[in-house]
Amino acid sequence: MDDNARPHRANLVDEFLKSEDIKRIPWPANSPDLNPIENLWDYLGRAIARRHPPPRDVNGLKTALLEEWSLIPQTVINNVFSSLKTRCDMCVRVRGDHIPY
Repeated sequence: MDDNARPHRANLVDEFLKSEDIKRIPWPANSPDLNPIENLWDYLGRAIARRHPPPRDVNGLKTALLEEWSLIPQTVINNVFSSLKTRCDMCVRVRGDHIPY
């Protein structure tokens, strides 16, 4: 699944998907609302932003991300997945546009 963003359509990505026999699923452009990982990236970003002191380099960021990932409450993950039907319905209603929250 991808949202037709330019990086997702790079020749390198196309070649990799083809080599792994991965078929693309038709997906509305710019539809992060339908991709559960986007919600978790947002959660992680907010968790990293609350850290004091903040990560100072790439290794510090990697460590912080791994730590925060392991601390995501299961209820947050459950809520992301349980809201998928509602978000899909809303996406259809707005014809693939951004879902207003």
